[in-house]
Amino acid sequence: LQFTEEKLGQAEKTELDAHFENLLARADCTKNWTEKILRQTEVLLQPNPSARVEEFLYEKLDRKVPSRVTNGELLAQYMTEAANDFGPGTPYGKTLIKVGETQRRLGAAEREFIRSASINFLTPLRNFLEGDWRTISKERRILQNRRLDLDACKARVKKAKAAEAKAAVT
Repeated sequence: LQFTEEKLGQAEKTELDAHFENLLARADCTKNWTEKILRQTEVLLQPNPSARVEEFLYEKLDRKVPSRVTNGELLAQYMTEAANDFGPGTPYGKTLIKVGETQRRLGAAEREFIRSASINFLTPLRNFLEGDWRTISKERRILQNRRLDLDACKARVKKAKAAEAKAAVT
């Protein structure tokens, strides 16, 4: 009732401290940007949406995500197979072996980067959203309910005093 009356402009609302309002606004801003950064980083690390869904499901089921071959490693594998097919002694075969080995190292570095970014960057962001933000939201709801209770009590006291004053006049 108090909430509805406040929204309709029929009841007074106790305002929170300006510093506290600023903190709430900063918390909302932090949450929104953290979600955007988390999503975009996931897209950068795994551009394939179906692979991201698969990884998400493995993570939610507390299972280990199967190791996936990177595009660089796959290209290296094709180059090495082609070099063996053409013959490692031919100029084209030698070149394919050298470039394939470089691609394999690049693919391994990419895999390590993805693993490291996931552990050292994405995990803290997820921990904030799943832990700290939930706590902030819960405490905010509790504060809002307490404020509504306070305002409802203030309104009852005000009505009671008005009724007493009216009774004293008559």
